Amino acid sequence: MLDMLCLGLNHRSAPVSIREKFSVPRTALAEAGAKLREIPFVDECVLLSTCNRVEVYFWSKQPRESAHLILHYFLGSAADRVDLESHFYLKHGEHALRHLCRVVSGLDSMVVGETEIFGQVKDAYRTALEARLTSGRSNRIFQRAFTLGKYVRSNSRITVGPTSVGAASVQMAENILGNLSGAGVLIVGAGDVSRVTAQALKSRGAESIFVANRSFDRALELAQSIGGKAIRFDEWIPFLETIDIVIVSTAAPHYIITPSLIQPIQERRGQRPHFLIDLSVPRNIDPVCADVDGVHVYDIDTMSQLANETRKNREKEIANCELMIDTWIHENRNDLIESLHHRP
Repeated sequence: MLDMLCLGLNHRSAPVSIREKFSVPRTALAEAGAKLREIPFVDECVLLSTCNRVEVYFWSKQPRESAHLILHYFLGSAADRVDLESHFYLKHGEHALRHLCRVVSGLDSMVVGETEIFGQVKDAYRTALEARLTSGRSNRIFQRAFTLGKYVRSNSRITVGPTSVGAASVQMAENILGNLSGAGVLIVGAGDVSRVTAQALKSRGAESIFVANRSFDRALELAQSIGGKAIRFDEWIPFLETIDIVIVSTAAPHYIITPSLIQPIQERRGQRPHFLIDLSVPRNIDPVCADVDGVHVYDIDTMSQLANETRKNREKEIANCELMIDTWIHENRNDLIESLHHRP
């Protein structure tokens, strides 16, 4: 019997130092998904990779065997030494479906109510669909989960307040520095996270915002939308000397800010505090930069403290949303059962 399964790790099960080893760039999702689909016992496949999670949704009649082979794809022979339960979770059938519903509803996010995750799951599904990695079962499940996700968000207050790591990082910067209107801010990267972060900065009163991106046109577009200034990617490093807050969110697979880069810059700044916020996975700021006097480094996991405060404030709404999901699954169980557990 083919069962719906979800194998993954997220911000609760693994630190960013582990998650970044599994991160798959958006441009490589189709290729990676196709390779996963070729693994024995894997039937239909959707690969999701964000800063806070990497998950493979698939159907299989050999759950443990297929999960182990998927880990081999990511880790090679090191998968033999991995305890599946130490960082990963494997959910079956209705539990996998409930997990997907919680993800698209923003309940499983680091910042509860996060809005970006809905679009990220839709993009991952669309990529798998266009690569012919899905068929009837997965198409029905994902399409119906999207409908439920919209319903949960529309009929609750789960999205009230900060709903992204970008917005949370801006809130953290404001908590540390106070009024942001006089702070110089540099955003490196112009993707979805950077866009949300830039909009949050503008709403908090930040006026001196610079945007750098490998595609200057995208940097220019984002800068113009917030009243900031675009700079070319090969020119952003000199700006560090006068910038107080640097927010980095790029797809680079390596560190772009290192101690050897920031040390002389910080000396010229006269040890004035420098706040480096890394929202990238894999990380783009070497955590050792925090050893440089006056430099404060925050990565995606640092947002967990703010996320916990957000979760506490939304406990009643979370319970309400969970009830909506459970009720929907109960009322539609007969219609969903064929897609969750299929007898060939």
